[in-house]
Formats: sequence, structure tokens, C-alpha cells
Amino acid sequence: MLQSFDNNAQPDQAASRMALVRLEMDKAGVDGFIVPREDEFMGEYVPACAERLKWLTGFGGSAGVAIILKNQAALFLDGRYTLEAENYIDTENLSVVPIMQVSVHSWLSEKLEAGDKLAYDPKLHSIAQIKKLSAALDEQNITLVPLENNLIDSLWTERPTPPNGEIHPHTTAYAGQSSTAKLEEISAQLITQKTDALLIAQPENSAWLLNIRGFDSEFSPLPHCHILIDCNKNILFFADPRKISNKIKKKFRNIKFVDINFLSKILSEISHRKFIIDKNTCSIFFENLILAKNKILEKKDPIYFFKSIKTNNEIKNIQKAHIADGLALTKYLFWLKKNFYKKKITELSASQKLSNFRNKNKDYLFPSFPTISGTGPNGAIIHYRASKKTNLQIKKGDIYLVDSGGQYKFGTTDVTRTISLKNSNSRIKEIFTRVLKGHIAVANFNLKKNTTGAQIDKEARKFLKKIGLDYAHGTGHGVGYFLNVHEGPQSISKNNKTSLCEGMIISNEPGYYEKNNFGIRIENLIYVKKERKGNTFENLTMAPIEKDLIIRERLNKNEKKWLNDYHKTVFRNLVKSMNKFEVSELRKACSAI
Repeated sequence: MLQSFDNNAQPDQAASRMALVRLEMDKAGVDGFIVPREDEFMGEYVPACAERLKWLTGFGGSAGVAIILKNQAALFLDGRYTLEAENYIDTENLSVVPIMQVSVHSWLSEKLEAGDKLAYDPKLHSIAQIKKLSAALDEQNITLVPLENNLIDSLWTERPTPPNGEIHPHTTAYAGQSSTAKLEEISAQLITQKTDALLIAQPENSAWLLNIRGFDSEFSPLPHCHILIDCNKNILFFADPRKISNKIKKKFRNIKFVDINFLSKILSEISHRKFIIDKNTCSIFFENLILAKNKILEKKDPIYFFKSIKTNNEIKNIQKAHIADGLALTKYLFWLKKNFYKKKITELSASQKLSNFRNKNKDYLFPSFPTISGTGPNGAIIHYRASKKTNLQIKKGDIYLVDSGGQYKFGTTDVTRTISLKNSNSRIKEIFTRVLKGHIAVANFNLKKNTTGAQIDKEARKFLKKIGLDYAHGTGHGVGYFLNVHEGPQSISKNNKTSLCEGMIISNEPGYYEKNNFGIRIENLIYVKKERKGNTFENLTMAPIEKDLIIRERLNKNEKKWLNDYHKTVFRNLVKSMNKFEVSELRKACSAI
């Protein structure tokens, strides 16, 4: 599976398509329609057949929601995408609204009137989303109307077919724990919480529980499926039957495989049970089916926590993945610095070259997310994705940002490096150094028993804030194990209250972005390691940090020690797999400051 760098969005069609949706709204007797990014499986990366938001608006980022009213429309985006959206959407007919500044419900409360009806597809919205929105709109006497059929689906005449990748086992040698042991843990949780059953709505949790993987997501090895498990470890596995091989059937003889089209019918027939469903990742559609004859506990799916704690075996495998990935990235960066002024290298051709370096490893499968390859002003777009329309040549004097990652059989990677291509701007160096100081502050944070990501986030930002600067994204996100590159419950962000536990993997990625000028981000993956005197962060990422952008006098003794120690480790892990030129460059990149 290779990343496509084509942007097939059609923003020029947005006006006509919104007009068609408005005709469907009239037929349904509603005054507005919500179009989320999510699909029926609530995934971050949805297949082409579920790209309803992109079909309607032209926006193809991983998070967003559009609201179509009779006379106006808005696209709500977070800080990662507000700049990027300007390149892709019809801003004359669709307003971009920063969701961190204006909430969906406050905007709707202002635009709609008492008695108006707002339609939504209940299969595409979580329980938490709808209940929060309903509570806000009820005060305005605005009614939410669930639709049996999505208004876009009947209009999308050239809709791609759903993915149909075969499900395959993920061996215990890679997984670190058998599916039998995992089932014991989850059934014990159900008994402890005095419940009868758990509906696992998220495919990533099903994949973790049974040690299976699939090919239904472009960037995550996920099978599109749902699982119903009871406290006696009885399992109903819902998926397209074509995905279930004889190999899987033989491996899981005690599991009943059911056509996913029968899920609704089966849920509606179950009665007098007490269910756990995750309000943030289970659709309101499923809740309504279950609630008709059963009781529900809206709790966090316990798998999220268990999945976030990587075993010792998983950590060892992930370290191996990061050495392989760091080798590919470092070789690529050396190649770029050697060749950018000799021949024309663009953001797109650079991305492809990085893919070529990763593809040399036999255990590399595909990218863990769309590669961000942005030079100069494009580097300021936090989740930039180069296209033929935006593609820039990488030139002398540029600040180049590359954020990329890979899915390996034994781990998932995510790393960002900001590179100076003969840039001597003192202000950029000042900001880069402050971002680095924030990065080191996270890496050296004194972890205590109940340390949360919110506490650490402040440390990452403080050096930028001293000169009035900040960045519009969290400092770190949880990372899966040959699963989603973004996973919870842990993160380093302003509002995250999850305690960081031994075995959790998280990114460390402070940055700074100046519109139409440059972007800076330094990202390593780290994990919580148990030491005699308490937990510490241990680096996983193995790639040099750009020294040409550091004002060395700005780093204190401890910060210099951290950087030098890190580079010693990088050198030791990479040097044996490099040619003569690369060894020379690695020695310079990893030398002490």
C-alpha cells in the first residue's frame, strides 16, 4: 500500500453539490444538515467511499465537520487545518470557522431559529457528540432529527466501492500477548463492573483484542468490524464475510462470525442485558438500538487503557522499528542536503524519495499517515499535504519541515524534523532553539505517579511564551503498536487528565508556525520507562536533530547534555548500516555541541 500524493478533491463542485443537498433537505423537511468527517467506524482515516465531507466541500483533512443550512454553510476545523483549507475549498460559498474559537452549537444557536430542524446521520455521530449538541440546541427549541438515509449517499453517483481487505492474524511474537490472555482481562473487567456485555465499536480495539490486522484503512492496518463480547468470553464478530478467511475461522473456532449487515437486527433483538458502550466512539445509532430493551453504562471502552500499555516485548519490537525508520529518514535527510541545489527537488518528489528509502526495509508496509513535506511558507501549514497545485521547489535558504511515519510489522513510527537549507535567519534560529528547549523539557520531565499530559504541556510551551509565541496543537499524542498512529487515552495537551503509566508511548512535538513564512516542529516518540527511583521518558526515535538552527549559547548545561547523549545513541544505532558518505554526515550531525 503506497501513499497517493494526488489531491482528487473538487472544491469547484461544492456550490452545486450543496445546492443538491439543500433540495434533499427540503424533501426531508429540515433546515440544516451536519456532515462529519467520520465514517460508520469512527476512524481517523476513512476509506474513499466514506469521504462524504471531501465530496461535498473539497476538504480532505482527518478532522472537520460541515454544517449546511438553507442560505449558508460553514466548515469547522481545528488549528491544524485552518490554513490548509484555504488551498482546497470554495471560500465564497463555505466559511471556514476555527472550532477552538467558535463551537458548532454556539454557531448553530446563532444561525438557526426556534422551531428549526437540524438533520444528521446517527451512524456517523458518537453518543457524546449528539447528546452535547442536543443539550445546547434544546435551550433554543431547535430539534435534532436523525435520518434513516444519509442525504449525500443518494447524490454521490460515482461513489467508490467499500474496501474489502482480508483479515489476517498478527502473531503473538509481534503482539506481545496472546488474544486468550487479552480476552481474560476484558471479561474480568465486565464482571468487575457488573455488566453483561461490551460492544466494541472501534476496529482498532477489535484488532488489538484478537491480534488481527486488516487493510480497510489507508494508513492503519485495520479490519472494518465490530465485536460483541459478554462476560463469559462469548464473541460475535461482525464483518463482511468475504474478509473472513478459512485461516481466521480455524484460528478462532470459538468465535461466531456474523455478516455485518445483521448487526442492527441482532442488537435490536437482545433484551434485559446491561451493556458497556463507549460514548465517544460508539454511534448514537447503536445506542438507540440497544437502549430499547437493555440498560447501558456509557463508559470508556476498557480496551483503550489496556491497549495503551505496551508489553516489554512490544517495546523491544518498537525500538527495532524506530531504528529501521530512523535509518531511512536520516539517509533521506543527508541525500536532500547533498542534492537540493544540484537538481530540482520539490515537496512531492522529496516525499517520494523518502518513501523509497523506507521501502528498502522488508518489514515496512506503508505510511502511518499522509507525509507532510513542506518547504518555506508551506511548512507553516500544520497538517499540510503537498499536491500538484501547492507543490513548491525546495531551494537554498528554505526551512524545510518533514513529518512522516511508517507502519512496520513490529511497530508504528511518527517523526518530524525541521531542516535548514543554508538558512541563516537569526530569528528563525531563536525560535527553533526555544522549540528545542521545550522538546527537551518534555523529554526530561520528572514523572510522578499521577503525572498527566496537561502538566507536561505547560513545560513544552513556556520558552515560546516568554517571547509571546505559541502553537495551535497539542504537544503530544498517544501512538499505537502497528495500529493507529494516533491513539488514546494518553496525550500531552492542555486538557488531558490521563495519568501517564509505564509502557505508554507518546509523541513529543512542540512547534511554531508563521503564516506565509515558515514552520518549525521537532518530534520524537517517547515511552514511559520504569526506573528504580520512578518513571522516566525514554526516546524511541533515532534521527539527528538539526544543529545548524540551534543557538548554542541559549542551551544550558543539562540541555546540551541531553542533546549530546541523544546524538550518541542515534550514532551508535545507525552507523553500522550506512555507506562512507553517510557515516561522515552522521558523524557531523551527531557531534557534541
